[in-house]
Amino acid sequence: MTDKFCMVVSEGSFDKAMMPLIMGTTGASMGMEVHVFYTFFGLKLLKKGMKPKLPGMMRFFTGMMEKKMSKFKIPGYQEMMEQAKDLGVHFYACSTSMSLMGMKEADLMEGTKVLGASAFLNLAADSKMTLFIG
Repeated sequence: MTDKFCMVVSEGSFDKAMMPLIMGTTGASMGMEVHVFYTFFGLKLLKKGMKPKLPGMMRFFTGMMEKKMSKFKIPGYQEMMEQAKDLGVHFYACSTSMSLMGMKEADLMEGTKVLGASAFLNLAADSKMTLFIG
């Protein structure tokens, strides 16, 4: 039986965007089945063409952080998202949050599934680990 790893992302800033991708790609590389559920303000991270920024006044330094990351060979958000998908990481948009935020399924990145909270809780119930990012 494969270990299952679940994460819930409820904020949409750059740091909160990168954490599940770094943890998710690492877990998938270790052979884990990884599921990431985006809810509330984290949902915007699943929008097509999204370029997350650092929070608050730090948003002006997002580019500087991206340059620093590239020196350490850490990919950017879009590239990391593609790597995660290639490794089999599953991405879910909360159906209730989509209604609240006025998002349509057509707004979501390719490969994102829409899921209700109860269905995600069923996944998380069988998980060895569940992290909350937000």
